[in-house]
Amino acid sequence: MTSALSSVRFSILDRSRVRRGQSHPAALRETVEFARLAQEWGYHRFWVSEHHSVPGVAGSAPTVLAAAAAAATSRIRIGTGGVMLPNHQPLVVAEQFGVLESLYPGRIDMGLGRSVGFTDGVRRALGHDRSDAEDFDARLAELLAYFTEGRQGVHAWPAEGLRVPAFLLATGSGAERAARFGLPLVIAPVGGEDRMVEAIERYRAEFRPALAGAEPYVIVSGSIVIADTTAQAHRLLLPEAWSAAFARTRGEFPPLLPPAEIEARTMTDRERRIVDEGLRGHLYGTEDEVADHLERLVSRTGADEILVHTSTYDRAARLDSHRRLALLTGLSRSSADVCDRADARSGRAA
Repeated sequence: MTSALSSVRFSILDRSRVRRGQSHPAALRETVEFARLAQEWGYHRFWVSEHHSVPGVAGSAPTVLAAAAAAATSRIRIGTGGVMLPNHQPLVVAEQFGVLESLYPGRIDMGLGRSVGFTDGVRRALGHDRSDAEDFDARLAELLAYFTEGRQGVHAWPAEGLRVPAFLLATGSGAERAARFGLPLVIAPVGGEDRMVEAIERYRAEFRPALAGAEPYVIVSGSIVIADTTAQAHRLLLPEAWSAAFARTRGEFPPLLPPAEIEARTMTDRERRIVDEGLRGHLYGTEDEVADHLERLVSRTGADEILVHTSTYDRAARLDSHRRLALLTGLSRSSADVCDRADARSGRAA
């Protein structure tokens, strides 16, 4: 393990992806078990996500799922990556996280995103629309106020007075928003690594501390797969790439299919192009190859933390990949030391 990686935290985001033939309840139970294993392997955080009316994703109620993951663990931080604030009233979000922090003190993270429902039908069912995303700054300010003195005589008990770290999931201009609010930034190379690095640099340059002593804190999110060979690791990424292509060409994000079945399909030129795009930008290979990729990523971004969000059809292979990553980065042996060093840098980020 290199010196650059020894000071970086590693965490996991699980979207509760559904494999073909698997029920949504079974996928949720797998997520809770995954949280327990993540703690055993030494990961710092375990986050869950929010998706509505998506056949291939079971995680629709992140604070409820986070409660189950917290109940199944004892040390690892549990949170959301994230709650999509435009879909909810800030008061209710504050109350939910206040309950979580009250039940599992010192272990809860509040990751927040700006996305709205994927389709018009979902947005109508949620009672929100795109205008709620345009009003994100006001909603975020309202939510954060409920953890301090309340707002206009309204109090989000039991949240008020509790310290629940907030994280902002962002791309592009969202990094500037995280800087304005003085929040830790969670960012992925959606538009390419160069654009991500530029956004991180703007975030650090424009950061305004919301709390005394707070400093910029950057979490880079991405897929990481370790296998015995480079080809095996690359193949494990194929089901997620195909699901993305299916969604973009048919409007529905499906359950994961076996790689062999995808390889046997006759794809349109557009589908093939989207699949190829979906296979780029991931960190995959043997331990040595992934270590080299990680070293470069951390050196280029100055990331304080890596949030791994890998989805595969082969659940055993995915768990093995995360276990091998924990061994590669020394999490099991030195997680406490890494957390102590990162806490000293991160200010508000727990």
